[in-house]
Amino acid sequence: MGTGATLNKDSAPQVESMPGFEGRYAREDGYILGFESFDQAGDFTPMYRGLPDDRCQSHHLGYVIKGRMIMHRPEGDIIAEAGEAYYVGPGHTGEVGLPGTQVIEFSPADEYDQTMAVVAKNLEAAAGGE
Repeated sequence: MGTGATLNKDSAPQVESMPGFEGRYAREDGYILGFESFDQAGDFTPMYRGLPDDRCQSHHLGYVIKGRMIMHRPEGDIIAEAGEAYYVGPGHTGEVGLPGTQVIEFSPADEYDQTMAVVAKNLEAAAGGE
C-alpha cells in the first residue's frame, strides 16, 4: 500500500518563522511539504556558506502562488513567476524576487535537513549568536 498525505497551511504541524519569513511544513514518506511566505525580496546565497560549493544541496519541486522565485545555477537562472511550477536540483542558490512571494514546495527530507542544518548555523551567526 502506498502512503499519502495532505497539508493544510493553517494546521501544518511544524511552523518556522523569523522576521520576513514564515514556513508551514509537514513530513511524509521521506519528503518535506511546505508553504512558505516571504515579506521582502532577498537573496539566500549567504545562507549556504559551508555547503559544497556554497550552494543548496537539496532538490525542490514547487509552485509559486504569488510573486517570483529565482534559482541561480551555474548553467543559468530558473525564474518562476506566480502561477508557474518549478524544479531545481542540488547546486543552486535562491532568491525571492518580489515582496509578498508565496510558494508551495516539496523536497526530499534528508537533503533538506542536511542543508538546513548549515543554514541554521549561518542564520545564528548572522544574528550574533556565534
